[in-house]
Amino acid sequence: MEFRHLRYFVAVAEELSFTRAAERLHIAQPPLSMQIRALEEELGVTLFARTRRKVALTASGETFLVRARQLLADADQARDEVLGAARGELGRLRVAFTSSLPYSPVFSDVIRAYRDAYPGVDLQLQELFSDRQFEALREGRLDVGLVRIPASHAPKGIVLREIWRDPVIVVMPAAHPLAQGAGVHLHELRNAAFITFPADGGTGLPLLLAQLSRAAGFEPRVVQVAREATTQIALVAAGVGLALLPAQLENVRLAGVRYLPVRDAGASVPLSVAMPTGREVPVVDRFLALLETITRGYRSAPPGNR
Repeated sequence: MEFRHLRYFVAVAEELSFTRAAERLHIAQPPLSMQIRALEEELGVTLFARTRRKVALTASGETFLVRARQLLADADQARDEVLGAARGELGRLRVAFTSSLPYSPVFSDVIRAYRDAYPGVDLQLQELFSDRQFEALREGRLDVGLVRIPASHAPKGIVLREIWRDPVIVVMPAAHPLAQGAGVHLHELRNAAFITFPADGGTGLPLLLAQLSRAAGFEPRVVQVAREATTQIALVAAGVGLALLPAQLENVRLAGVRYLPVRDAGASVPLSVAMPTGREVPVVDRFLALLETITRGYRSAPPGNR
């Protein structure tokens, strides 16, 4: 039995006329009659009671009509789902992000826009350290990662695409001599103690701290590491040291700390998309296109409107 047999049968059943059904199907009547007889022979039942004056469904035909319509509807739905998946409009998208990213408007804007644009995609979000994201990407447990690592430092098996850069700030105690200024240069902090992420934390901020400090003529003195940005801010409030973090973290309101922009050239941290090498997924392509559209809008907007 073929789907065309089902379509022919449903057309005749609904028109109750081989002539009208043939016109509807854009085929000649004799071949249509032959196909219906072949279907009846295959099923071993009579589907239509035929006379010179009319065509009527038999009891078997009425029963078969219900199933035929359902089978055709299921086939149409399957086709639509396959095409939707091929276009990236249906399916599942697994996205991971580092803990500081939800503070960035880029993150909230793209997630909101993606949910609105592709309601047929099951968007699954997970907070993961960057090194865990890379592991999950390589093992196929994740489709996209959002990390704070420059594209030049992509680990094996991972492609990094830098899509945005956020300025960085120095978090310092409110009692620090520089805390009341409008900004700070790294050379002013050559004697400071720093809090940063561990070397295996999978973030580019320790590297950025080292680069900016060396450009200012000194090696940073790291006295404490912490994996969470909010923990680092709390440690700053406790007087342990200073922290270099993305500017969006100034949204964390904690008594006893100040956030100062860093005035040095290159004082920004990337937002990069991480993907496994050699894997092409339509839903990922749609997500990346939307992310590019949003960040392009940010780049063209006046600073005060970002």
